[in-house]
Amino acid sequence: MTIQECYTKLKGNYEDAVRRLSSDNLIERFMLMFPKDTTMQALRAAVAEGNIEESFRAAHTLKGIAANLSFSELAEVSSKLTEQLRPRTNQADGELVSQIEELYELTINTLKEYQASK
Repeated sequence: MTIQECYTKLKGNYEDAVRRLSSDNLIERFMLMFPKDTTMQALRAAVAEGNIEESFRAAHTLKGIAANLSFSELAEVSSKLTEQLRPRTNQADGELVSQIEELYELTINTLKEYQASK
């Protein structure tokens, strides 16, 4: 699997990643660090606890990481959750959290598949 194929499968934007990071070596280096990040676990915990502030913080962080890596769909849905939580008055929307979970799992599984293909 190429990096471009990986981005297609995880619903990212390879061309944007190239513009942002300038080489496949840098893209690979940073995208393979993503599974080690604990932001998704923090989001899960905060949502389960009903902690709106921590849910917002985790959603915002996940949005930023996904955007910087050009994981477009994950960034988009994380951004929607971030904006839903921004007023700090509502619990996290379960549908958005489910969408994030699905995209996160797709991303992690695709990155594992990419790494195994090397």
